Amino acid sequence: MAAPISTAPLPPASYRPAGQLDRATALEPYAGRWGVRQAAHLHRRAGFGGSPDDVARTANAGVDAAVDGFIHFADASALPAQPQLVNDRPEPGLFTAAAPDAANLEARKALGRAHVRDIVAMQTWFLDRMINSPAPLQEKLTLFWHGHFTSAYQKGIPAQALVDQNNLFRANALGNIRDLALAVSQDPAMLRYLDNAQNVKAHPNENYARELMELFTLGIGNYTETDVRESARAFTGWSLDRDYAFRNFPARHDDGSKTFLGQTGNFDGHDIVEIIFTQPAAAGRFAKKLLEYFVYSDPEPVLVDAVAALIRKNDFNLQPVLSTVLRSNVFYSDRAYRALVKSPVQFVVGSYQLFGLRQADLVALGALRRMGQILFLPPNVKGWDGGAAWLNSQTMLTRENFASSLMAKMGAANWMQRALQTMDPAGVARALTATILQGDVSPASSERLSAYLDGTNVSALAALSGENADERVRGAAYLTMAMPAYQLA
Repeated sequence: MAAPISTAPLPPASYRPAGQLDRATALEPYAGRWGVRQAAHLHRRAGFGGSPDDVARTANAGVDAAVDGFIHFADASALPAQPQLVNDRPEPGLFTAAAPDAANLEARKALGRAHVRDIVAMQTWFLDRMINSPAPLQEKLTLFWHGHFTSAYQKGIPAQALVDQNNLFRANALGNIRDLALAVSQDPAMLRYLDNAQNVKAHPNENYARELMELFTLGIGNYTETDVRESARAFTGWSLDRDYAFRNFPARHDDGSKTFLGQTGNFDGHDIVEIIFTQPAAAGRFAKKLLEYFVYSDPEPVLVDAVAALIRKNDFNLQPVLSTVLRSNVFYSDRAYRALVKSPVQFVVGSYQLFGLRQADLVALGALRRMGQILFLPPNVKGWDGGAAWLNSQTMLTRENFASSLMAKMGAANWMQRALQTMDPAGVARALTATILQGDVSPASSERLSAYLDGTNVSALAALSGENADERVRGAAYLTMAMPAYQLA
């Protein structure tokens, strides 16, 4: 495959002029021009990119109908609800022997093999759902919650527990955030991952209580160490039974009086979650994180405040909040357009959708690992940093190699075949950049792409002049995917 046309550094995510945010109209409904560029923008943000036909239908629908199509999830029941898993739950005592015998060692090896098979199955299942779901916003939010309320395939957590957690996020994707936080507090994978399964009256464990406030809901500076201790006491007794299901053990619960965030009572975990969501910082934290995920990074404080007010007005029900944001002036503003770096998952899933590929494979999983986003294995409880952290020389090379691998193993997609009908290099170049980039390409890059397709006036590519048209257009598609605009959502 040819070398990329442009190796210039990517523009920063905020490369378009931000202008002055109009506080009065930022969240008002967008009434500007609506076409392919705006429709593709909506697909990249509320989904992963979509196919050219998806974008065309959205462009024809108009903004209100288009947003409604994302917000009101289509029926996805035809997609597999479960991956095919191996029973990888360790047998009791398997890892307790100080000097394991041969049988025990073989059991450990078998468990390790099952562990690998299961994580591959889980990752492929989740990717396939993102690629094929008729409800792309549901999958996009499942990925969002997966990186927010993080758990990882470690610490002896069974694969099925993480699949169940993923389905919990899916079922509550646009639901009530407070209700989801409570459900996560009782989720078996989370109970094990952040140690609340070991939180008992005699020996309170503060791990989950701390992260619930620090990372999941309030943020540093909005609670004290006393609040952490008192919250941990309230969560005592929430644990797992022998079947790895949530169970409340009253005998292990500290039923004494606690003072938490200025309130006093005999609190349990339900009370802690309710009190947290009365704090102004909770709405503000979710407002900022949602804006950074769907609109642009470093949102203005007045915009965060406006979305936080919208969250409180709707009692933390997410559907009306996102419905407003996805229709708003600020969402379609110059500052928001191509203002976010595609995550590795979005890069991979969007590329599969673009070229009509329907099933993820080990190539995709390997590319995600090298790009730094391993599903079901976030780096730590904070999840993935995202943004500009996704891009460096190594991850850019991986993106280019992944794009090359897609082109090398497939024939031209239907829309590429249509572009080839005229056999006009300039026309094919326009079709490629219009479909892949919605025309977001410099004249110089467009001219170089035409020259590559023509096989003339480009000495470094002259050896490719004997390639057939199909190979040439796939090479040009790869070069288009290597351009800066394709790295931005």
